[in-house]
Amino acid sequence: MEKFDIHILGCGSALPTIRHQATSQVVNIREKLFMIDCGEGAQVQLRRSRLRFNRLNHIFISHLHGDHCFGLMGLISTFGMLERTADLHIHANSDLQQFLLPQIDFFCKDMTYNVVFHPINPGERSVIYDDRSVSVETIPLRHRIPTCGFLFREKPTPNHIRRDMIDFYQIPTYMINRIKNGEDYTLEDGTIVPNERLTTPSAPPRSYAYCSDTIYLPRIAEQIKGVDLLFHEATFASSETVRARQTFHTTATQAAQIARDAQVKRLVIGHFSARYEDETVLYEEASAVFPNTVLAKENLMLSL
Repeated sequence: MEKFDIHILGCGSALPTIRHQATSQVVNIREKLFMIDCGEGAQVQLRRSRLRFNRLNHIFISHLHGDHCFGLMGLISTFGMLERTADLHIHANSDLQQFLLPQIDFFCKDMTYNVVFHPINPGERSVIYDDRSVSVETIPLRHRIPTCGFLFREKPTPNHIRRDMIDFYQIPTYMINRIKNGEDYTLEDGTIVPNERLTTPSAPPRSYAYCSDTIYLPRIAEQIKGVDLLFHEATFASSETVRARQTFHTTATQAAQIARDAQVKRLVIGHFSARYEDETVLYEEASAVFPNTVLAKENLMLSL
């Protein structure tokens, strides 16, 4: 099965600590790397996770709070020092381009590659990236400023050829791809060999949903229903429910309720408040509602 891995580069919230890095993740789909958010230190975490810089071409920024985008300038500069030539695509609220371009012009003169900005509307559900392997869709969230999550959906892969059946019916090579894509095969005497006899089904396509930062928002359960993995912020424990509401964040229990209602297969919680020196309380609250819960931590890799 092709790779579909999620690498947690950082899972802390706004206030820096020595326990956690600022928010950033990398999704590896068939050796294409997609970054979600780029907090301070993301480029160092890329190295610690042994991810190849040259395979990262698209960065998705959920919102323009510093702990989710302060690492961009450093990463862009490092790419320049590595003499990158491929375009770097940044998908974010259009305001990002206004303050990042002057910094690029000042710090990265004579850059060997282009930074291409793709404005997105965080309040609108839409497909913002699409290729032969995966599509990326925005998940409108509710935070203190315009914010969205991202839903990665793998494209279905063709069926697997049964070589014994291909040889048995002496099917010509030019028909192989058509059979992989679902066609039956007709013998010279007119007999139709059904596709199910010639192939075995491919693995079902996988999906990943990223939701940070947001107030508890039950409506997103419909959009992310049944995903293989959900990352949902769990900034606070239930004892801080009022604080969570005031700051437009979510508690661990509420994150688990989203996972349960959306019938996802697995939940990973993160974006932990600096007040917690031990996130066990958050894990216990979430797993009580949704048992298949994992605590995010730096350089954790989750495979789908």
